[in-house]
Amino acid sequence: MSEHAHSSSSSIYLIILGALLCLTAVTVGAAYVDFGPFNLIIAVLIATVKATLVAMFFMHLRHDPPINAIIFVSSLIFLGIFLLFPLIDIQSRDRVVPYGLRIQAQPAAQKQAPANGAAPAAPPAAAEHAPAH
Repeated sequence: MSEHAHSSSSSIYLIILGALLCLTAVTVGAAYVDFGPFNLIIAVLIATVKATLVAMFFMHLRHDPPINAIIFVSSLIFLGIFLLFPLIDIQSRDRVVPYGLRIQAQPAAQKQAPANGAAPAAPPAAAEHAPAH
């Protein structure tokens, strides 16, 4: 048998289940709201709270020795650090536009449309030098 028996009522599991379902609804709702550059941060925070609830109650981490909680929390901190470095690197780069999507510069004469709606004037033709007979 197990070293330490825990008397856990099913009501606590139902409460945690309700909290997880509510947090899932919050995650779905947050997906429809534009938080700008904080979208990823908010999604990761909600997921971290849900993972903590699962680890604490369904994996019985709250009844284990404190060293297990220290290892769990330190792994979350290191995961956050490892995710932070690529995020800082990506944010520090210039925006890259693929070659095929670049806007080609148009000459100034083609950009301006006549004000009165008339057809644009044709560029002056090169004078032909015909020999005089």
